Amino acid sequence: MKTKARTLAHFSKVVWRRGALALCLALGLLGLGLSGRTDGPNIITFDAPGAGTGPGQGTLTMGRGTEVIGYVIDPNNTFHGFLRTSEGSFKTIDVPGAGTGAGQGTLAVGLNLEGAITGWYVDANSVSHGFLRAPRGRITKFDVPGAGQGAGQGTFAANINAAGQIAGWCTDADGVMHGFLRAPDGRIIDFDAPGAGKGPGQGTNTTLYGSLNPMGAITGNYIDANNVSHVYVRAPNGRFKTIDAPLAGAGAGQGTFTEAINPVGTVIGFYIDADNGYHSFLRTPDGRLTEFDVPGAGTGPYLGTICSDINTEGEIVGEFFDANGAMHGFLRTPDGKFATIDVAGAQGTGCDTNDALGAIIGIYIDGNSTYHGFLRTR
Repeated sequence: MKTKARTLAHFSKVVWRRGALALCLALGLLGLGLSGRTDGPNIITFDAPGAGTGPGQGTLTMGRGTEVIGYVIDPNNTFHGFLRTSEGSFKTIDVPGAGTGAGQGTLAVGLNLEGAITGWYVDANSVSHGFLRAPRGRITKFDVPGAGQGAGQGTFAANINAAGQIAGWCTDADGVMHGFLRAPDGRIIDFDAPGAGKGPGQGTNTTLYGSLNPMGAITGNYIDANNVSHVYVRAPNGRFKTIDAPLAGAGAGQGTFTEAINPVGTVIGFYIDADNGYHSFLRTPDGRLTEFDVPGAGTGPYLGTICSDINTEGEIVGEFFDANGAMHGFLRTPDGKFATIDVAGAQGTGCDTNDALGAIIGIYIDGNSTYHGFLRTR
């Protein structure tokens, strides 16, 4: 999800990250977790109530700290949002008006420290609408002016900060994406990054969960007229900066992609090179860009390193694909050291988000290609 907010290339990565992982030790009991400690951190695995058990179904996570949000894909391939509290109890989030068919329902993707949740719901006509759920459960629906009303179009709310600002994107009637920022009083400003294309599937978006920092700075992607991705940073005053990794490919579906911006303005992301390999980067506020690959990451097409979140301490989490295409989670410390994170027995593990205390939220996939959540604490 840390997917997060995304172009087709970005969404395909999110599908991997928010669901390509697994654990043979998982108890198939909804709502119950298995806690296992060896010599290192503690990992709790869980399934949210209502999660399907078929391929491509299950529990997909986001959130930060020990509070987990996300959504399940049920046996009918319908989405339902959820909140897992730090005590391990679950609340299901279904926005009134959400459709009940395949590919419809409610997706919870953004959570702030006050407990407010944002996301979007897909109605019976497959149109998306934004929502805000207050800490006590009251739900406010909203649409960006100019958002399309056709299937696959609409409003996608994805990020919320402590001030109650919400960032995301909408897709208009022509299939073009536009970023937006919603103020706590409900006022909405839409924006387009300089250089964004104006064709279907092009335009300006944000990522899931990590694109809005406490000061109101936004990071996201814009897709140009050649279908190449570039990263933008929009300052609170509305000014834009573009970030392109030097070795990013220039073909359709390639380029530079962002994942998150932390409170001091450090941006992380990844780029797809000319051979369709993945490499990650971090960019500090003074403009220094550092590229990195996890040791053991593969170097062929669709292999490599994809980061997903950065905390206030500068620790980065994500996943990498090895030479055999297997996915593993990772943690990168501020001094550039790496630790691999694998849920025991999983076919693959991916890390979504992390907080200042070292808690990591992610997913794993089992032998049936079903998604499950995990929480790793120190």
